[in-house]
Amino acid sequence: MPDAGGQSHKTDVIIIGGGPVGLFAVFELGLLGLSSHVIDILDRPGGQCAELYPEKVILDIPSRLKVTGQELANDLMAQIAPFHPTFHFQQMAEKLEKLENGHWRIATDLGTIVEAPVVLIAGGGGSFMPKKPKLERIEAFEGKSLFYSVRKMEQFRGKNVVIAGGGDSALDWTVNLNPIVSRMSLVHRRNEFRGMQATVDQMYALANSGKVNLCIADILRLNGENGQLTSVTLKSTEKGEYDVPCDTMLAFYGLTMKLGPIGDWGINLDNNRIPVSTETFETSIPGIFCIGDMCSYPGKLKLILSGFHESALMAHACFHYARPNQKLRFEHTTSSSSIQAKLGVS
Repeated sequence: MPDAGGQSHKTDVIIIGGGPVGLFAVFELGLLGLSSHVIDILDRPGGQCAELYPEKVILDIPSRLKVTGQELANDLMAQIAPFHPTFHFQQMAEKLEKLENGHWRIATDLGTIVEAPVVLIAGGGGSFMPKKPKLERIEAFEGKSLFYSVRKMEQFRGKNVVIAGGGDSALDWTVNLNPIVSRMSLVHRRNEFRGMQATVDQMYALANSGKVNLCIADILRLNGENGQLTSVTLKSTEKGEYDVPCDTMLAFYGLTMKLGPIGDWGINLDNNRIPVSTETFETSIPGIFCIGDMCSYPGKLKLILSGFHESALMAHACFHYARPNQKLRFEHTTSSSSIQAKLGVS
């Protein structure tokens, strides 16, 4: 179940990162009766697999001769469906606070608050951060009239929008936002696009019908005052320099990986990785765990299957924080009727 932001929640485990390892952690925690909320900066589950190589074949997932990144994400989502996790997509976990009751409270950049006795970091290589164009005064417009993602479509209703970029994100939002904006221009430095052909065809259809002003040009300058854009200055081989009026710009130049706010939470770090105990996968701070590519220990291999193994050990350690007055019963899925009932397996 997705959440749009701005609400308060309580759960057993807050999972930061919705990639394959974070998704499988939902499953392992669910087997023990623990509920999960997942926070991810992307707009869908799957992490790097879904974002960077959805059609790339992965060959080292046990029992799967081959599986694409997107297929793996889809199957993991189906596997965890019986546990009804809540997802907070397009949100970054920003602030971490220890409460008097011993629980943790995390606040996202969209104002969502989640409280839990356990925090699990499964952020892969870190948070996906937007690549920013090298333009003067760009910081003055960021978050006011220049954005790197679409959190809520209604924010752009009636706007005169310039979209910059030539990949899937730029093309998808050119198509999806077109019905609600007042004017739209798409700017790309060359007349070749990297998106799905069906979406490229839709964009050209909108351009041919006059609903999109397609500009094959470079962006030279941002124009406006007090954070409000009035136009962007472009340069092309055919027109030279010229201005395109706008009050909003969406820049889609790709993503890069950074540690993000987690680096400021007081957790011990080693070369931007988080050292953990290999018995519990707990960090230097009790109640905060880390699995997947972001964790570090002797002999660590950055493999999805390693993260799956780490998930199982982590879940058993988390149980004692989430259910301090209960005894953990170890059960096999092949013989446990209670687990089979949870999963809807007869």
